[in-house]
Amino acid sequence: MASASSSTLSISSSSTLVDVKAPRQSAAASPQCVTLPTLPPPPVQTQNRPWKTTAYCRKIARNVMAMATGEAPAEVAATELPEIAKTLQEAWDKVEDKYAVTSLAVTGVIAIWGSSGMISAIDRLPLVPGVLEIVGIGYTGWFAYKNLVFKPDREALIQKIKDTYKDVIGSG
Repeated sequence: MASASSSTLSISSSSTLVDVKAPRQSAAASPQCVTLPTLPPPPVQTQNRPWKTTAYCRKIARNVMAMATGEAPAEVAATELPEIAKTLQEAWDKVEDKYAVTSLAVTGVIAIWGSSGMISAIDRLPLVPGVLEIVGIGYTGWFAYKNLVFKPDREALIQKIKDTYKDVIGSG
């Protein structure tokens, strides 16, 4: 299957993975040659067809050998950091109190993990997810009726959102 393609790797009849471009070396003489241990045969069950078990054991008990050339591919060696990684590195270099930022990040990850566990525990309780869904639908309807149906209420909501945005971001 692999020998029919135009790739540089081919599989011979002894189940050996060989790099065609690499110089030929014996498996024992090459320090880059790795052989994998064989898997134990599956537990034998009483079957009417013992030839199937034997064929299966022969397939699973093959050794696989891989040989490395020692050369790194050109694509891997010439990769650069993506733009987002550069931006993150620059932002991290500007941080003065790295201990506090790291502590906040770890605390945030722990809080997200704990809250997801709590939500999944609540979700497993009978009737609670259905009741919470009904409460959410009711609150969404009430909010839409109170703030979105009539024009003066919509304008008041938009003004309140803008005022909150200015308080959070700043007025300057």
